[in-house]
Amino acid sequence: MGNKNKHTIYRIIYHLGLCSLVLCLLFISSISRVQAQNNLSSDELFQMARKAAFDHKDYPKAIILCKEALTKSPDYSDIRVFLGRIYTWTDHNDSARTAFSYVLNHHPDNEDAASAFTDLEYWNNNYSKALEYCNQGLQYHPASTGLLLKKGKILNATKNYKEAFSVIDSLLQKDPKNSQARSLIGTIKDNNSIHKIGLSYDYVYFDKQFNNPWNLVSLSYSQPTNIGSLIGRINYANRFSENGIQGEVDFYPHISKTFYAYLNVGASGTNSVFPRFRYGASLYANLPWSMEGEAGFRYLRFSSDVWMYTASLGKYYKNFWFNLRTYLVPDNKYISQSYALTTRYYTGGADDYIYLTVGTGISPDDQAAASLLGSQNKLKSQKIGTGFSHVFKKRNILSLDLTWYHQEYKTNTFGNQYDLGITYQRRF
Repeated sequence: MGNKNKHTIYRIIYHLGLCSLVLCLLFISSISRVQAQNNLSSDELFQMARKAAFDHKDYPKAIILCKEALTKSPDYSDIRVFLGRIYTWTDHNDSARTAFSYVLNHHPDNEDAASAFTDLEYWNNNYSKALEYCNQGLQYHPASTGLLLKKGKILNATKNYKEAFSVIDSLLQKDPKNSQARSLIGTIKDNNSIHKIGLSYDYVYFDKQFNNPWNLVSLSYSQPTNIGSLIGRINYANRFSENGIQGEVDFYPHISKTFYAYLNVGASGTNSVFPRFRYGASLYANLPWSMEGEAGFRYLRFSSDVWMYTASLGKYYKNFWFNLRTYLVPDNKYISQSYALTTRYYTGGADDYIYLTVGTGISPDDQAAASLLGSQNKLKSQKIGTGFSHVFKKRNILSLDLTWYHQEYKTNTFGNQYDLGITYQRRF
């Protein structure tokens, strides 16, 4: 045999031996890892599973680690609930139900299992089951803010607005800084399945612009429907030394869990005291992080047409609600702009708060100033307002508002306007 062939054989033998050695080392290492893992406690395996799920999104590995931990501690409820949550996140719903059911069968008072089971059924639109497991948890933990919030969401999704409002309102009495609850009740309070009548009066005084004060009175009635709240309103005003009456209808239809709308239409027999005709629409979206967005338009018909486009962004934070709104009025030459920032501090439920607002420009939704849009939408205006709203004897709401406007009523000529308003509403 030639030297060349011998060298080839030696190289083959060398590489085979090297491969065998590597395989042996890998096998020994694997055996060592298995033995090391077998020596880990269920708590250590649980922490590894959480790290795999949250830090690396490696759900299959997390499932394996949870199962390994449960072989050591089959009655470790926290691990089994976490395993059920991973199954929920990965759309293995039947496996998730098995895990949650095991825990609740052995420990019916386990709040985390009831909460996780509620989430699973709610996310899959099984509202009756979601409510069943939520109520089971509340039976043992009636003060649980997490379960109460979930119950409010379920009731809102099933259009049981009256009970949803009651649940979240009671939650806020216990935990007024709960931003999620504050955001949720803001979306359901106008759909609370009760009737509501309201009466408001505004007194508007001008130091220069007009000799006589204005008086405005509004009577409203809110009627619940299957798809949203319907509000009828009659407005009377005495301004510009004239009397006028306007009829309006507001509608707040629900579209989905995320979206609802605002629709408005109104008419009057005069185009000076009130716009002769008005209508508007907005689309609202419930956003993450307890936020809400809006986009829409308003149309007012005076002696000429006024079109306004609006957008707003609201945010709940603990006891506070912040809202920034703009109105844009397009013209042939430029776009007039107005802005308003409103802050509420809630002292209790959805209708117990104090507020402060600052802004520029005129809002078409402000009855005390909207009539000026027909002739003065290009002039400057600033405002600052404050007030409060308070519920007494559960069904009565009293609101008081004071707003100061600094308005340009002629070019480079300014005057002050003071608006004092009071509103009473009665639920029944």
